[in-house]
Amino acid sequence: MKVLILCTGNSCRSQMAHGFLQSFDARIQVESGGTEASGKLNRKAVKAMAEIGIDISGHTSDSVQKFLNDKWDYVITVCGGANENCPAFFGEVKNRLHIGFDDPSHATGTDEFIWSEFIRVRDEIKERFFKLYEDEIKPQL
Repeated sequence: MKVLILCTGNSCRSQMAHGFLQSFDARIQVESGGTEASGKLNRKAVKAMAEIGIDISGHTSDSVQKFLNDKWDYVITVCGGANENCPAFFGEVKNRLHIGFDDPSHATGTDEFIWSEFIRVRDEIKERFFKLYEDEIKPQL
């Protein structure tokens, strides 16, 4: 089972979703990419995942172009806000899904509030991706 998770910068939401999905089942090959890959991971996203025992610090922020020639069982976009452009993927895909989340890296306010947004979005990603895993992916493995 091959799953590609996409967003714009490939530094935060797609990386967290990548970490969760991989942690659910080692039989799933998970990659993540972005249309405007930042080239680095968001430090707060790495910290938020480490806080619950998932290490994404070794992930790389890659352009979606890297994955266009591969075949995918699922391509999942995770961009959220109305002002955000979701990536279009033109490679070979069996199932295309959109599961949108707010981008915590755009949160403003106190350090405490910004951190709470990373935790909120992390927990939403875990919940929605676990449901996808249980309902759709696991039965196919």
